[in-house]
Amino acid sequence: MASYDAGTLTNKSKRNGQIYSDLNLDFQQNSATKDIQKITDVESVKRSVRNLIFLNHYEKPFHPEIGSNLRAMLFENITPQMNHAISKEIDLLIRNYEPRARLVQISTMPQFDRNAYAATISFYVQNSPDRIVVESFLERLR
Repeated sequence: MASYDAGTLTNKSKRNGQIYSDLNLDFQQNSATKDIQKITDVESVKRSVRNLIFLNHYEKPFHPEIGSNLRAMLFENITPQMNHAISKEIDLLIRNYEPRARLVQISTMPQFDRNAYAATISFYVQNSPDRIVVESFLERLR
C-alpha cells in the first residue's frame, strides 16, 4: 500500500472528505442499475473545466453570467496580446466558476497554420495531491 493510501485511511485532519460527482455526458448506461453512469472526483472536475472553457455567456439556463467570451476572441488576429488575453480569460473563468480546482498554470500556444490555440491548463483538485493537466484545442467554427 502506498504511503498516500495509508495516510488517507487513518487521516484525522479536518480536510473535507467530500466526493465530487457528475453525470457522464456520454450517457452511457450502468450495466447493474440500468441508469446513467456517474463520473466522480478528478474526472468530474476535469470535465467541468473542459465544459467551462467551451461555454459561452447565456448558454447555461438561469445562469447567463457563467461562461466566457473565448469564441469571439478566436476570430481576432493571432497576436501576443490576444494570446495573453485568452490565457487571462481562461484563468478568470476557472477561478470564478470552478471552486474545486486550484490553478497552477495556464499556457496557450498559437497554432498559426490552423488559426487556433492549443491550451494547457494545470491545476490541483481539492483533496487530491495529484496535479491534473487538461489540454484543449481552441479553434473557431464557422
